[in-house]
Amino acid sequence: MTFRVRLASGNAHKLAELRRLLPGWEFDALPLDYPPEDGGSYEANARIKARFAREHAPRDEWVLADDSGVEADALGGRPGIHSARWSGAWVETMLAELDGRDDRRGRYVCVLVAIGPAGDEVVARGELSGSFAREPRGDEGFGYDPIFVPVGEETTVAELGNAWKDEHSHRAVATRALAAALSRR
Repeated sequence: MTFRVRLASGNAHKLAELRRLLPGWEFDALPLDYPPEDGGSYEANARIKARFAREHAPRDEWVLADDSGVEADALGGRPGIHSARWSGAWVETMLAELDGRDDRRGRYVCVLVAIGPAGDEVVARGELSGSFAREPRGDEGFGYDPIFVPVGEETTVAELGNAWKDEHSHRAVATRALAAALSRR
C-alpha cells in the first residue's frame, strides 16, 4: 500500500531518511511554525506536531510526526525529549557532560505518530542501545551520530554510515513498526 504523507517537520535530514526507510511512500515536508514541544514524553511531543500538521495538511494525505532523542544513563536519561533543544553544539555538550564518567551507556529513542485522513492515529516506537564514545568519529549521519556506538559495534553510527543506519537505527525500527501497523489496516 502506498501512502501520501506530509512530514510534520522542515528537517531535510529526517525527510531524506524517511524517504529511504519507507520506499514507495510519497513524502513531502510540511514546514510550519509548530507549537512548542512541551509534552512530557516523546509520544506527547510527536502527537503535538502531528495534530497541528493534521489541521494544515491536505485532507486526503496522512501526516507523520517524529520526536526523537538520545538518553545518557549517567545523566539520568538526559537530554531525552530535550535533545534537539539541549544545545546547538550537541556533540560537544554531550562529551563535556560525560567527561570523567565511566558509565557511557545510552540509547537513541524515536516515536512516530501518524494521523490519517479520517483522524485515525497510529503510534510506533524504536530504540537503539549503545554507548557514547570519548571523541567524535565519522562523517555520515547527523546529530549525535559521531559519538554514538551501538551495542555489538566498535565504531560510531557516523562511521558505520547511512546504509547501516537505514537498517538498524531507532528511526528504522520505528518506521518498520509503523509500516507493519498500517499494513494490518
